[in-house]
Amino acid sequence: MPDMTADQIEALFTRSDGSYLCARWGRPIAPIVFGVEDETLSVIKGAFEAICTLAGHQMAETDPELGANVMVFFCRDWIELLDVPDLDRLIDGLAPLVDRLIAAEANQYRVFRFDDTGAIKACFIFLRMDDQLSAVPAETLALSQVVQTMLLWSDRAFADQSALGQLESGQVILRPEIAGVIRAAYDPVMPPVAQDASHALRLAARLQSQNGAH
Repeated sequence: MPDMTADQIEALFTRSDGSYLCARWGRPIAPIVFGVEDETLSVIKGAFEAICTLAGHQMAETDPELGANVMVFFCRDWIELLDVPDLDRLIDGLAPLVDRLIAAEANQYRVFRFDDTGAIKACFIFLRMDDQLSAVPAETLALSQVVQTMLLWSDRAFADQSALGQLESGQVILRPEIAGVIRAAYDPVMPPVAQDASHALRLAARLQSQNGAH
């Protein structure tokens, strides 16, 4: 498998406004899921465990500051979010956000929170189970959401190509080159936050050394 070039990596973290920003989690991840059966809950937690293992990052039962620091909300209609107790205290401007999501006919939305250093400290994931998302197998949906939560990717990162790929057997997996980027970004020698595109060159170098080490 050819390594991703620095330019390809840079594109994953370059936002629509042209700025570069990559951030990883600065604390263990403690997820909680609302609005699904226990079966789906274990699938989502399993996806978090798999990607944290890949990244060499920790999970925890609870976050000392927030209790849970990843909250995944499943709903049928965005309007349901307005009935979730205390959610308006966690998400500033919840009502206008719901209006925007309804107007855009969106089916997913993520909100990140950052600590004083700029590392990720919390993430809220909202999924509206429309026909499109309902047709996606739970394992695929969980893996896709967890991957998009592990790093602060560009808003355009996966617009043209999903982070996931499919084997001939039909099994859906994380694309190896994206797995490599996540591993490289969580390498202890890399900074938790980077706002300079030279960071992509360092990630590319780590990818080469990862693959050279195998």
